Amino acid sequence: MNWRKGAAVAVAIGTAALLAACGTNNGGAGAAAQSSPQQASGEIVFWSFLKGSDAVAAAFEKTHPGIKVKFETQAGGPDYYTKLSNAVKSGAVPDVAVAEYTRLPEIVSLGGAQDLTPAAGALVEKTFPEPIRQLVTLGGKTWGVPRDAAPMLYYYRKDFFAAHGLTPATTWDEFRALAAKVVKADRKARAAAYLSGDANLLTDLSWQAGAHWFGTDGDAWTVNVDDAASKKVVNYWQGLAKDHLVGTFPTYADEFWQGVQSNKVVGYVCASWCAGGLQATVPGQTGKWAVAELPSWDGKPASAMWGGSSFIIPKGAKNAAAAQTFINWITTDPTGIAAWYGSGTSSMYPASPELLPVAKKSFNTKFFGGQDIFEVGTRSYTAVTGGWTWGPAMSVTDKALLDRIGKIQAGSLGDALAGVDAETTKALQSRGLNVRG
Repeated sequence: MNWRKGAAVAVAIGTAALLAACGTNNGGAGAAAQSSPQQASGEIVFWSFLKGSDAVAAAFEKTHPGIKVKFETQAGGPDYYTKLSNAVKSGAVPDVAVAEYTRLPEIVSLGGAQDLTPAAGALVEKTFPEPIRQLVTLGGKTWGVPRDAAPMLYYYRKDFFAAHGLTPATTWDEFRALAAKVVKADRKARAAAYLSGDANLLTDLSWQAGAHWFGTDGDAWTVNVDDAASKKVVNYWQGLAKDHLVGTFPTYADEFWQGVQSNKVVGYVCASWCAGGLQATVPGQTGKWAVAELPSWDGKPASAMWGGSSFIIPKGAKNAAAAQTFINWITTDPTGIAAWYGSGTSSMYPASPELLPVAKKSFNTKFFGGQDIFEVGTRSYTAVTGGWTWGPAMSVTDKALLDRIGKIQAGSLGDALAGVDAETTKALQSRGLNVRG
């Protein structure tokens, strides 16, 4: 697992650079630790946008009759984190909230989460591999309990590929040639989707290519959004889009799914969690899809994570003890993990390797013709490129990137990354964080 080499980077984050703004983050903190999970009872409010969350809440109540879960589904995306931040400020917070690894450093740095070290630190230490632990460990403290990793995959229509003698590419050069063959085979079909309204695709493919957007130098952050690896990635995808070799969609939403339904999208890059959404959205294409590992730049296995989630107890939560009992169960108990798959829409890759057999047993892969998609996910997971760290102002970084990636017909996206770098640096400095280099 080559991304283990990057764990030291994450360890360094937080000693001074990250947590400069959260030294007073104790509002309610420790409450979870001070109450025994066995004594926990009452009602908790649960915020999540993850598929299967309602089924998990219901399953938990059956096994924990003393705790009632009031589940409130959320829309996800940037607006969710703004809502969560506003809730912390107003005091009207849920007791449990999902927090993607991407955004956890920002939530912590702004004082929005409780320190879970006393109540869950040992559990996290025992259950999860180091690279995952480091995603929820900041400043030597545990701020969330991981649920899933999110290794990136290439989804493709195996019936279309078989009909035209195509195979998934192993390098990005091969992928461009593959994309051209797809268009030649069917002028309306495309081998991938370029997202003009979602920063994750280019961000995570930059990670795969070896980019290092954030790091630390002593007590300061370093920001390198416009590094060579990132420029290579955004220019490559801009070229694919300009040459009409990939379809262009704002996000993986209605317009994209219409393309899938009408056989115009015959491949796309996404993460492990996308499998559940795919089979739920186009059930009529059962047996026609398969997954493969991502192409890489040099032909050697390389990947990244698109998302991945943990659960936190927001600052000000009223029932932290029950919340902690709930979080522990839904992330580490085999019954709790199995419950995620209860709705048939979750295909999450569990963050704990010991829970992988539960995932394989619980997720029906009929849609993929019985392919062991978790085996492919494991190969991708173990090939995640090391050295990546999420920054403490990803809301700003994402928006700055979104402001630019939709303008693929104007200028160079590679050059535009300098503007993303500058806006991110300014945001960190405005929050009182040192930035060097």
